[in-house]
Amino acid sequence: MSRNKYEIDMLNGSLMPKIISFAVPLMLSTILQLLFNAVDLIVVGRFAGHDSLAAVGATTAIIYLFVNVFVGVSLGANVCAARYFARNDYKKMSEVVHTAIMTALIAGVAMLFIGRVLTRTALTLMDTPAGIIDMSVTYMKIYFLGTPVFMVYNFGAAILRAVGDTRRPMIFLVISGAVNAGLNILFVTVFSMGVSGVAIATVISQALSCLLVIITLLKCPEEYRLHPSRLKINFRIMQKIFAIGLPAGIQAAAINFSNVLLQSSVNSFGEYAMAGYTAAHNVFGFIYAAANAITQGCMTFTSQNLGAGKYDRLHRVLKDSLILETVFCFAIGSIAFFFGPQIISIYSPDQTVIEYGMEVLTLTTLTYFLCGYMDCLPGAMRGMGYSSVPMIISIVGTVGLRILWIYFIFPYRRDMTFLFASYPVSWIGTCLMQAICYIVINRKVMKKAKKADAQRAQAV
Repeated sequence: MSRNKYEIDMLNGSLMPKIISFAVPLMLSTILQLLFNAVDLIVVGRFAGHDSLAAVGATTAIIYLFVNVFVGVSLGANVCAARYFARNDYKKMSEVVHTAIMTALIAGVAMLFIGRVLTRTALTLMDTPAGIIDMSVTYMKIYFLGTPVFMVYNFGAAILRAVGDTRRPMIFLVISGAVNAGLNILFVTVFSMGVSGVAIATVISQALSCLLVIITLLKCPEEYRLHPSRLKINFRIMQKIFAIGLPAGIQAAAINFSNVLLQSSVNSFGEYAMAGYTAAHNVFGFIYAAANAITQGCMTFTSQNLGAGKYDRLHRVLKDSLILETVFCFAIGSIAFFFGPQIISIYSPDQTVIEYGMEVLTLTTLTYFLCGYMDCLPGAMRGMGYSSVPMIISIVGTVGLRILWIYFIFPYRRDMTFLFASYPVSWIGTCLMQAICYIVINRKVMKKAKKADAQRAQAV
């Protein structure tokens, strides 16, 4: 049983209500974070102009490309911590906590320097228009100052999610997001700081959320409490974290690389198209918030039940998660589809920007539940300890199909709607491959379980 009000018993009882109770706070926290991030874009788009909006938007794919590798690694910490928690192996769980936080600090500092050095080169390679590239460089250089605290927050939140605590990270994001929104308005509208003001506000708010999660870990139950004096890297634990998390990070980075290529194609349409894509991409974030929250629930529940030897619940976790992906993604996607022009007009009232944004949303919103499936299947496999094969399939399916689309199909019809038809096409192809992979891995896990049960029976 859970020993405090924040933990969820993932090993007993009905699964779907508990997956919902896990996923909804995580979903809401991400949506609230996106709402506050939307304030960044709304403020800069309305008070600094569409060129500033385009400048911030031009950095999105590159930033995700850099940081998602290590955010993926944090999933490895989540899986390891969940498994040790379910086994009551609290010594190992404590080692996961301290190794994870130390890894986050080192990775964050490394990203700070790498990001600042490569910023202009990356933007130039993406054909960022000369009129906005200096603003984009300024935004990214300031943004990367916050990567150490960003990384620590994500690894710390991953530890809390491992025991089912998604409520406190949600509260932290509400607080930091409100601060971010207030500072955006202050820096941009009062002090006329433009993209610099938005970037500085983001770094300050990230530092606040990091501080709150660290304070929480310092006060957690002893099994997963953070002790600063114990901060060090246990290389065996780190190897396990990276074995699960690094493929997830590489997968996310590779998918974002395909988005970088898409961004380059969008850039060829000019600043209005870039602004429309920026607004539409922010809308995608709200749908993905639902998909990702359920995926993380699927991964954590799978890991805990595997750790506790409750193999019969693994398939039920995935089935309930896929049902939830369908319901939540289709519901939010329908809102984005039917009210798209009104939503995009919040970011920019310019009719050309709205038209470009709708071209992006037309074929992608109602089909977004397919992206949820594409994420949930690998999430279940990572929870079972298999991460490399799903990574390869996702890269081949998503990135490969999008590259083929951009270079061999898109040139025959150069418009934004046709460009982003590559999304549902790649989702369908990848889902089919991931489903086959899941069946094979699930059978392998069940075979190991039966063998272990037979050995225990013989021992008795």
